[in-house]
Amino acid sequence: MKRAALALTLFTLFFSYGCQKAYYSTMESMGYDKREILTDRVGDARESQEDAKQQFASALEQFKAAVAFDGGNLEATYEKLNDQYEDCEDRAEDVGKRIDKVEDVADALFTEWGEEIKQYTSDSLRTSSRNKLNATKRKYSGLIKAMRKAESKMTPVLNAFKDQVLYLKHNLNAKAIASLEGELSSIRTDVDTLIKEMDKSIAEADEFIKTLE
Repeated sequence: MKRAALALTLFTLFFSYGCQKAYYSTMESMGYDKREILTDRVGDARESQEDAKQQFASALEQFKAAVAFDGGNLEATYEKLNDQYEDCEDRAEDVGKRIDKVEDVADALFTEWGEEIKQYTSDSLRTSSRNKLNATKRKYSGLIKAMRKAESKMTPVLNAFKDQVLYLKHNLNAKAIASLEGELSSIRTDVDTLIKEMDKSIAEADEFIKTLE
């Protein structure tokens, strides 16, 4: 069983690696090199984070509106909050996938760049290219750390939203609504922190894209 599991894991890794190489080869044959793909994916991740930031802010506003509930349809209030939570969850998942794609092409680009440096016959050009590679790696390291940090800030907000939505679902009454007020301050703080980290990450993405252009 262990050998079978190991074989399956290795097959999956090799298959995935083979698909990645085929994808990049196909793109390059169409005139898109890894640097351009990286630029596009960083841009996509940036936009995904911007969308997530807006969605979490929107969910917070809906949460505030629920706390201010003063009679009406409790079921409708729950549905609105649940919709906002699910939208936040979708945005968070998309952000993670976009960052994964950035890491994938960055690894491929830096590996290729490092191998091609060895092909130089000119010492000065080799040194210049290596310095540019190292500088790009440093900028990228700051970018990916900022992106992952911002991504991690979504988890406590999602957990808090989920807890409150579930509690409201199980207790559709005025007391349940009132209990949400106690969590509002904490959630607001978490969302504010998330938005700040998202803004930092977006700024890092803008700066990184400039270095590639």
